[in-house]
Formats: sequence, structure tokens, C-alpha cells
Amino acid sequence: MPGMQDGLIGWLSVMACTISAVPAWLRWLRVAQREHYIANETSRFAGRWWTSSPLNWLAGIIACAGLAVAPLWPAGALATAAVTAVGPLGLGVRGRSSPLVWTRRLQTLALVSGVFGLALLALGAVFGSAPAAAAAIALAAPVVVDLACRATAPLERRLAERFTDNAADKLRRVAPTVVAITGSYGKTSTKGALTHLASSSFFLLASPASYNNRAGLARTINENLTPGTEVFVAEMGTYGPGEIADLCTWIPPDIAVITAVGPVHLERFRSEDRVLAAKSEILEHAGTLVLPIDDPRLAHLAKRYRSEGRRVVTCSGRTLENPWKPEASTGAAPSTPPDLSADVSVVEYQGETTVLVGNQMLADHLVVPTRPGNLACAIAIALELGVTKEELQKKLATLPAVAHRLEPITTPSGLHVLDDTYNSNPAGCLAALAALKRMGKASKRLVVVTPGMIELGSRQVQENMDFAARAAAVASHLVIVGRLNRRALLAGADRCIAECGTGAQTITVPTRQAAVAWVRQHTESGDAVLYENDLPDHFP
Repeated sequence: MPGMQDGLIGWLSVMACTISAVPAWLRWLRVAQREHYIANETSRFAGRWWTSSPLNWLAGIIACAGLAVAPLWPAGALATAAVTAVGPLGLGVRGRSSPLVWTRRLQTLALVSGVFGLALLALGAVFGSAPAAAAAIALAAPVVVDLACRATAPLERRLAERFTDNAADKLRRVAPTVVAITGSYGKTSTKGALTHLASSSFFLLASPASYNNRAGLARTINENLTPGTEVFVAEMGTYGPGEIADLCTWIPPDIAVITAVGPVHLERFRSEDRVLAAKSEILEHAGTLVLPIDDPRLAHLAKRYRSEGRRVVTCSGRTLENPWKPEASTGAAPSTPPDLSADVSVVEYQGETTVLVGNQMLADHLVVPTRPGNLACAIAIALELGVTKEELQKKLATLPAVAHRLEPITTPSGLHVLDDTYNSNPAGCLAALAALKRMGKASKRLVVVTPGMIELGSRQVQENMDFAARAAAVASHLVIVGRLNRRALLAGADRCIAECGTGAQTITVPTRQAAVAWVRQHTESGDAVLYENDLPDHFP
């Protein structure tokens, strides 16, 4: 009788773990989809989630303990099943800001990962304990999903080749001038500014939104490139070495641009030198190179390529703390700082922008929503394409904001909003704080809402502390969203108070929705709020 009871408990445990694996599988499939099906990313996110809060720590320990005793006590697997059915707490199955979408690729991944899971369960039943195997599969669902991502990658690449071949053929037939833009940040803003500056002069197509990978660019060309298109602007992103080089084999650029190199995606690249190497792949075979020389590394590249006889257009974009204007009598710039040796220079002071081409002023007293460095790159590309200076002067006066990138909005209630939710880099954060500070002259309260910056590798804690210290010095309230960077942001705000004797009031909220609710409840007409970065809800 005891043996029969043990057998029944064992099979009940297997069934419970198998059922609990379904919501677990769906959670981690959603993470895999949001992270572009890159192998190992799901497991990395699992580590973040299970250590994101004391409750998740405790739940994870219970799940592991249940798995550890399951070979000897099958009922222990029930604890693992219960935890994996609902945990980690906070990571939903369907998702709000990043919902699960049952694309063909996701269906393939679900099928392959399910087969892997059943195979592991069968092996566990034959060579060990079926309850323990079932518990292990439920708990290790992120690892199995990662294995499936790796296994299906060659198939997905082969399936995608038909679309990229069609795109490459269409691009050859239409034969537009190809402008390829990459950079750690500023790609989309530069693309948006260029589109505005050049669209009246040329029949221009730009890759939409952040369609900057193989699939997105192939889709853009196949669906939107039409005969007569004169300029195609391709934003190119990368998660590793070789990706941009591969894109350039079938989208060969005539003009190649690196907007910036900074501490972005360091969790994948490990160092800025590797980021620079990956971004520089865009320059190898382009006819003209556009490089911002404010960064010494890019200035070195510009000098090197010029010495090799390549055509290089240099640009510079700076925000000054001290007043400066070019000499009104001649339009010539002084030889003193800022350094205006670049072919195109954009200088901002107290919200007003000056544009110079060589030593001649193109525009002055501009109020533009684009950061100086990005605007300088866009102007340099436009001039290289053949847009006239007269056309640029007209277009610069009406330059629109790029959605979610320091986009100014005034709500019906009179609240002034700076929407910078698509930015997550230290330079962009400082620019956003400077813009918020300028609004302080006419605003009652200044509020910063942020989950902090991500994918900064070993620098993430320090960069978020520094950002919070600066934000606390500018704002009256700092609303910290989520748990991922909470400790670093709070430490930075505290550092500001310790050093300055004053600082922002800090508020912690679990989600973006809760942050928006706080802002609506605690602000009024005339206040200003900066939404700096916004993490989708597959982040803790």
C-alpha cells in the first residue's frame, strides 16, 4: 500500500509540474520574443527576476528545495510546481507593455522547446526520478527556451534568406543612394532629422521606427521601396560583431554614419572598444564616411580614413555652459573654443542653436528638439546628398521632434511633459536633465520619472547613481520605477543630499502605470515632468 501511495504521489507530482510548466513556458517565451530570440538572454532575465525582490528570492529557494528533495520524496516536486506556476512574481504571462504575440517564429520556438522538455522528462523517467525531472523542467524552462533559440537559429536564418535575397535584388534594381546610420545612440533621431531636411529635395524612404535589424530592413525594402526612390536611409543596429558587416553585404552604403559610441549594450559587448569595432563595420566599403569628431576615437577613425584617401565628412555637436556666438560682422567663428574645425558644427547654449558649415554660419537662434550631435550628423549627410544651404535653412526652422526622444508635450491640464522614454544612455540622460532644468524658470515643480539605464554592464550601478545625483539636484521629485536600478538610484539621490544639503524627494513605484498615476495625482498646471527611459514589463 505505501508503494502504491508513493507511486500515486509521484505521478500526481509529475502532472502538477507539467501543468505548472505551461504558464512558466509562456512567461519565458515572451521574454525570448522581446529579446529578439537571442540565446542565453532568457536565462539572464530569469536570474534578474528570481533575485529582484525578497519574495522572489524566497520563492526561488522553495522551488529549488522542492527539486532537491524530489528524488527521495516525490511530493517535494509539488512545491516546485506551485512556485513555477505563479512565479517569479511580477512577470506576467500575457504582458502589458510587451505582450506575447503568436508569430510563426514564436510558434516554432514553442514547439521545439516543448519537444525538448518532453524529451528531458522521458529521460528523467527512464534513468532517474520522473517527479524530479518534471520539477527540473518547470524550474529550468528559461534554459530550455534558450536551447530552443539556439537550435532554431539556423532554420530561422535560412527562412529569412529568401526575404533578404528579394530585398537585395529590389535594392539593386531601384538603385537609390543608400545612407546607412549606426551608433550606440542617436540613430533614430539622426534619421528623423535627415528625413525632414532632405525629403523635399529627394524622393526618400527611411526605415520606420526602430526597424534596424536584418528582418526589419528586409521588410522595409520589400514592402516600401518603390521605383523612383532616390535615397534610402537604413538605420542599422547590432547586438554583436559581424551583424552590421552582414547587413552591408546586401545593403551596401554609399554614405555611412556613426552617430556616437558609448556605454550601451555593454552586457553583450563587454567594452566600448568592442562596441566601436562592431559599429565601424559600417565604414568598410562606403563611399563617404560621416563621423562626429567630438569623440577622440571617432576623430582618430576620421584621420585614419582620410589618410587612406577615403572621403570623410566631419561634424561636431556641443552644448556649452558659457555664452558664445560667431562674430556677427563676418559670420566667421573665433579660433578659441568651441573647436569648429569640423565640416559641420552645431552649438547649443541655453536652448538656442547655431549651425555652421565650415566657418560660415548657416543658421542662428534656432530652437530645435534634436540634440546637437545628432543634428550635426543629419546636416552633414544632407549636404553630402546635395541639399542646398538655402533649403536647409528653411527646413531647420521647422525641425520636428522625434517621438519619445525628448519630445515636448503639454497636456490638456497644463502639465509640461518631456517624453524621453526611448532613451537609455548617459549622454542622453544628461541632455534631458539640462532641458528639464531650462523649464524650471517657468515651472513650479520639476519631476523626473525613471527606471534608470540598462545594459551598461559593470558601469550600470555607477552610471545610475551619477544620473540620480544629478536628477536630484535639478528636480523637486524623483520617481523611481521598478526594482532593477532602485538601489543605485536611491543611493545617488542620497548622495546629492549629503553633498548639497538638499535634493529631490524620492518616490518608489512598482510600474510605469503607477508612476503615471502618481504624476496625475501630485502635479498641477505649470509643473514639468521628464519621463526618462521606459522599460517594457518583461524587466523587473
